[in-house]
Amino acid sequence: MKSVKFLSVVAAAAFAATAAFAAPPVKTVESEKGKVLAGENGMTLYTFKKDVKGVSNCNGDCAKNWPPLMAAGDAKADGAYSIVDRKDGMKQWAKDGMPLYFWVKDKKMGDITGDGVGGNWDLAKP
Repeated sequence: MKSVKFLSVVAAAAFAATAAFAAPPVKTVESEKGKVLAGENGMTLYTFKKDVKGVSNCNGDCAKNWPPLMAAGDAKADGAYSIVDRKDGMKQWAKDGMPLYFWVKDKKMGDITGDGVGGNWDLAKP
């Protein structure tokens, strides 16, 4: 009987650990333009108009200014959130197929200084 209980506890813990990896590392924060998506660090996320669904076109110098929201190798798609394979071989989170990025000039939670930069960057909305 003890072994059945133990196995149940182990199975529940394994399921919880798997569920933790499945959830995308995003949350919703308030900005002067309403609710926006942010990374776990609270910093605003953006989408790039030159991307297409499932493809990141922000690489090299672009990615230095617009760091991608990276996904762990074992991350799993969840609902509207998917994983994009980048040209550098890394993985990146996307919402509704559109890759997600931070902006290096945002300094605190709720900053949205990247919105509209170069006419190519939009706030990621929940």
